[in-house]
Amino acid sequence: MAEEKIRFNLEKFAEDLSRRRAEITDLRQSSIESRDVVELDQTRVGRLSRMDALQSQAMSLESERRRQLELEKIEMTLTRLQNGNFGYCLKCDEEIQIKRLELDPTVTLCIDCASDK
Repeated sequence: MAEEKIRFNLEKFAEDLSRRRAEITDLRQSSIESRDVVELDQTRVGRLSRMDALQSQAMSLESERRRQLELEKIEMTLTRLQNGNFGYCLKCDEEIQIKRLELDPTVTLCIDCASDK
């Protein structure tokens, strides 16, 4: 029974991570235009509009960087799920508490090791 519950949790974690990966991929596709190069032609766009566009582009680029980082964490977690290493601390090899994993399945350290940083 306990083994069945663990397997169910692993399947749920995999489904949740795959769903989040798809959401991030969709967000990346929908935000491509906002990351495009800003035109610096002052005859077409005023100085303030250009500054707004540059600020918007910088925010979009940072959002994209964060999405990419989250995607990498999701991919590594899915790999750990497939290899049977999911739920174990990478530093001390102890089990990570299930509540911690439920909050963020991509965590790689138990609370003790994460606190030691």
